[in-house]
Amino acid sequence: MTHAVSRQELEQYRSDGFFVRQRVFVGAALTGLCAAADRAAARAVAACADGRAYYLDGKRFVDTVDATVQFEHTPGSETPRVIEPVHHFEPSIDALLDDERLVQPMRDLVGCQEVALWTDKLNLKSAYGSGFPWHQDAPYWIHSCAHVHALPNVMVALDDADLVNGCFRVIRGSHRHGNLPGTDDGSQLGGLLTDIKRIDLRDEVALALPAGSLAFFDPYTVHGSQPNRSPRQRRALVLTYQPAGHQMLKAPRVRNCGVQLLPSRPSTGL
Repeated sequence: MTHAVSRQELEQYRSDGFFVRQRVFVGAALTGLCAAADRAAARAVAACADGRAYYLDGKRFVDTVDATVQFEHTPGSETPRVIEPVHHFEPSIDALLDDERLVQPMRDLVGCQEVALWTDKLNLKSAYGSGFPWHQDAPYWIHSCAHVHALPNVMVALDDADLVNGCFRVIRGSHRHGNLPGTDDGSQLGGLLTDIKRIDLRDEVALALPAGSLAFFDPYTVHGSQPNRSPRQRRALVLTYQPAGHQMLKAPRVRNCGVQLLPSRPSTGL
């Protein structure tokens, strides 16, 4: 069975900045990924005991030895919101990086037969958890990578996502404008959030997807989510690939992906 990107999907990716595949992971495979995500989250939070805590715009972050954990915005919250990277906390997630259902389409989107991991994160979107303002990934990476255009993302939905629990949203076609200006509101993180005056909210697409679905999106695509207004969590893994042989964003090592690729090796960067 081929998992290659179809002509229609490639045309949509180039035109709209995203495309989706529904129910790619089902049954025991999906159940196993959900359990792996919960184990990884528990291990990441435990690692925070020896980490360095800091606050940006009043929001708590903790840097562990090999990850950054963001916590929910409620003062004093111990509920994790985002963990990046996450694969090293759980073997099942590490194995997912090599899954052909992800690697084969990523080869097509990266434009290389050999791909590696750039970064990966677990978005936990807990019950009544906070949303994510409109942003692009490129501004976060532009100073760390010379090939930002070749960093496609894939979101693996672990739970059913809908308008109530804060599903993933994109601005159709926004990737065609390149790196958009950030906000100028004087906040610490505002420069990394897209100035909404530069986008057309009429192009917003809410990706209400069933668990196990995939959403592939361009690094310049503006995306975000509303708060979770339900008691249901909305977990998702977001994996970003790149040409093989380059080190990861937050770790000085290479994690090549796929069964026919170069072995992982130390790297001094680009």
